[in-house]
Amino acid sequence: MLIQLTLGAVMIVVTVFIHAVSLELLMRALIRIRLTWEVRWRSLTFSFTVLAIFFVHVVEVWVWGGVYYYMDEVPDFETALYFSTVSFTTVGYGDVTLSEQWRLLGSFEAANGMMLFGWSTAFIFEVIRRVYVQLGKTDPTLSDGARQT
Repeated sequence: MLIQLTLGAVMIVVTVFIHAVSLELLMRALIRIRLTWEVRWRSLTFSFTVLAIFFVHVVEVWVWGGVYYYMDEVPDFETALYFSTVSFTTVGYGDVTLSEQWRLLGSFEAANGMMLFGWSTAFIFEVIRRVYVQLGKTDPTLSDGARQT
């Protein structure tokens, strides 16, 4: 069990690092292009942000899938990606499972996915908030419609 805990912890560190670096690069890119605050480009900015973050999650799923495949826990790489996606998104169908020796890793990946999806949601919300603040509109987080000062 110690090996599962260690590998799970290492994988969480790796994917959190991937996520942190990716979100930092994405924010720098958005700031560099000034987040295209103009009203007509807002939807493009939001769409780009969501798609970029989706791509980051795909990379993280592939990293977990690569571990399952490398450990020979699944018959092929497609099954490794499928199991990883089902675990990362916490769907957990159960049609593909890991051996008893490694089954704890699936729950590590599920916890990892939940945290990273939450972080991504907060990031997307912050991008949207910054766009509205930059536009000089009311802050969408304020319920009374007060202007941002």
